Amino acid sequence: MNTPYRDNIRRAYRKARDTELPAGSIAVIGAAGLAIAASEATGLTAVGIVERAEIPAAESVEVRRGSHRVVNSTGADEITSGHIGRRCYLVDAQTVAATDGGGTRSIAGIVDGTDDAGGVWVVFDPTSGAYLDVAPAT
Repeated sequence: MNTPYRDNIRRAYRKARDTELPAGSIAVIGAAGLAIAASEATGLTAVGIVERAEIPAAESVEVRRGSHRVVNSTGADEITSGHIGRRCYLVDAQTVAATDGGGTRSIAGIVDGTDDAGGVWVVFDPTSGAYLDVAPAT
């Protein structure tokens, strides 16, 4: 039987009209169900990194899931190796933080590592379960 499948690495998402999504930026699905650039806001679902620059008039954007190196926050929001395996949060289309900013940031993904250059490796995958609110075991 030939069962259809997806490689689960690249996906095309419909994007908001007149929205620019630069290559290498973090793409999210906003409240309208369309791809936009990540920002510090709640209610966003990170879906991956934009593969190539999309012009504002394009109807869709190609996004790559997986582990990507992005900019790390600084100060109290800096992600360290102690955060590996934990959620991180969207600051903007290039940057993630260790905290949700007092409830003002959406989840970016799961921290996969840090490096000496100040970057943080994040697993971007909306199907990973990182977005689920799980009550602690009793």
